[in-house]
Amino acid sequence: MAKVAILGFGTVGSGVAQVLTENGAHIGEKVHSPVELKYVLDVRDFPDSPFAPLVIHDFSLIENDPEVDIVVETIGGARIAWEFTKRALTAGKSVVTSNKELVAEHGCELMELAREHGVSYLYEASVGGGIPIIRPLKQCLAANELQEITGILNGTTNYILMRMIRGGLSFDDALKEAQAKGYAEADPTADVEGHDACRKICILASLAFGRHIYPAQVPTEGISAVTLADVAYAGSRGCKLKLLGRAIREEDGRVTAFVAPHLVGEEDPLSGVDDVFNAIKVKGNAIGDVMFYGRGAGKLPTASAVVADVMEAVRTKGAPKYLDWGPGAPDAVRGPDSLESPWYVRLSAPSARAAAIMAGEPLAREDAPEGETAFLTRPMTRAALDAALAGEKPLSVFRVLEG
Repeated sequence: MAKVAILGFGTVGSGVAQVLTENGAHIGEKVHSPVELKYVLDVRDFPDSPFAPLVIHDFSLIENDPEVDIVVETIGGARIAWEFTKRALTAGKSVVTSNKELVAEHGCELMELAREHGVSYLYEASVGGGIPIIRPLKQCLAANELQEITGILNGTTNYILMRMIRGGLSFDDALKEAQAKGYAEADPTADVEGHDACRKICILASLAFGRHIYPAQVPTEGISAVTLADVAYAGSRGCKLKLLGRAIREEDGRVTAFVAPHLVGEEDPLSGVDDVFNAIKVKGNAIGDVMFYGRGAGKLPTASAVVADVMEAVRTKGAPKYLDWGPGAPDAVRGPDSLESPWYVRLSAPSARAAAIMAGEPLAREDAPEGETAFLTRPMTRAALDAALAGEKPLSVFRVLEG
């Protein structure tokens, strides 16, 4: 019998407890061993929960209990979760997590620690919620040299942009609606400023390209500067604004990684990903493009991915298979400054010189203020764009995703 402890009894942790108990018979049949929840660790009590008898407040009870085989970490953050994860792995217990921040910041170290102690560190739910992406990336696409990953990695921002496009809501109003529906936190900074998407593209790029890529190495821009004017101009060209995380393997082996809003054309399948859904497009030299799509968050979708990792840890006990990567380096990653692409630019009363230098395709929208101009440039680097815009004061500048 495999016994499990859950750290953190919030949305995901309670979902894991629910799936483990409601689907217990099915899970046991699949792994040929009963899987039982023994502890739930949290600072709070849950007297009205059916799991109240399992709630404890002292991690050392889990750490020192030889019956506990697997620890599920759903605390979040990279402080207390970092300490408890290290202690669990050192105690010879496999750890399963949905904690994107911890994996993005410390994944390489924790995987090395797991290997040292002959246990597993599994993190399928850290990217894409219930979307299977981590294991397919490492196993199903193993015959490919992976070249590029581009994804809508945050459901909150995708919902906000959809409501701006379809409903004509301002950014502030769309954010308030997302908060009212429970899609956005009271403090939405990690979502709307791109930090959540940054952590996820770091994990995907580290796994795909074999070296740890840290969030601090990845330039990140969110969606708080997107306006309804930008939405209208993009729509006139058949494009939608999407927040994308991107990682591209360069010829010299380094990785160009960044997060930023993009104009995405209607011919690209990413343009049709709406609501709180996520989508991750992967390009390999043998398979070409494949896309993974589904709910990127939520109690039960994420819990589904966590419990699948629990089952994998049970199956591979004593002979774990590692989904890991090597150490990072300061020169392993570079920003997107050298990447050529078209740009969307919105200006108030631009000079004739700027428009002529960029040789852009003009865009139009109803009720545009007098003198305002928006256009798509020819493909160029950001440095070339900045040189062309010298002396101008752009209202908006966004990269355009090329097919």
